[in-house]
Amino acid sequence: MKFAVIGAGSFGTAMSLVASRCGNEVMLWAHDPDVAAGIAENRVNPRFLSDFQLDVKPTTSLEEAAAFSDTIFMVVPSHHYRQVLSDLKPHLKGPVNIASGTKGIETDTLERMSELAASVLGDRLRGFAVLSGPTFALEAARGDPTAAVVASTDRELSEVVQRALSGSTFRLYNSTDVVGVELAGSLKNVIAIAAGVIEGLGLGSNTNAALITRGLHEITKLGVTLGGRQETFAGLAGMGDLVLTCTGSLSRNRSVGVALGRGKKLSEILDETKFVAEGVKTAKAAQALADKHKIEMPITAEMYRVLYENESPVEAIQRLMRRSLKAEHSKT
Repeated sequence: MKFAVIGAGSFGTAMSLVASRCGNEVMLWAHDPDVAAGIAENRVNPRFLSDFQLDVKPTTSLEEAAAFSDTIFMVVPSHHYRQVLSDLKPHLKGPVNIASGTKGIETDTLERMSELAASVLGDRLRGFAVLSGPTFALEAARGDPTAAVVASTDRELSEVVQRALSGSTFRLYNSTDVVGVELAGSLKNVIAIAAGVIEGLGLGSNTNAALITRGLHEITKLGVTLGGRQETFAGLAGMGDLVLTCTGSLSRNRSVGVALGRGKKLSEILDETKFVAEGVKTAKAAQALADKHKIEMPITAEMYRVLYENESPVEAIQRLMRRSLKAEHSKT
């Protein structure tokens, strides 16, 4: 099938590689003309994953991308998602399917990408599917065996995407739990920043294991409250992606946390990086959702304080350890 991949960052580039290896035709839209020119001239993305040859048609035109396929694969940062979809909409000739690889929540509206796509596209949205799981871009690009999940309320759409993107090194499972898959992929990034803080402070495996376990507990509480299914958070989009981003050296969010733990200010860290760490913005959205629904999320709350209130990471950890004692599986 044909995919118009919107977003030529690391993950968009990696998914373009996966899609083309599976025999699909791929057009890759880049916001940066230099990236599109580099792909056209040398068949490599000059900024991201530049060691890999790309079999794609590059473009900087959303009109051209819309004409190429009615299956649009959105892989842009969550804070650009609304604008890019709004710019794309006038060029759509009819209803489209959106496959989304973005892991984030819009800060102002607290909308997930499926909700945002529905509000922007209206009757131009035929169906929505979200792809998520433990998928570092570099490892997927080089063909390391990788498994993820694609979820849609339209089972036929999730199965179509599943078949189109599954091959000898990339395996997709299907699901109907869009809410759970979107929230699991977004909320785990906040916990991953906390895992980085732990390393930056020089703490050990005991601390990290406790963080991952309790982090899963609190993101599951919020996710189920918002309509996700508990088993989703124990699967690839939940536990799988959480373990990856909390332990893997390629994790952008964990890297931000490591720098915070070593005493750098958030503004310095963001100025020095060319990548987007979705967990920084998601911490604000997650805290707002927790407050709105009266869900206690202590790790998320402490990360919000560290990121936005200049709280000391050491003090944040001490506050977590001094919390009142309770049963392991209590609802608070």
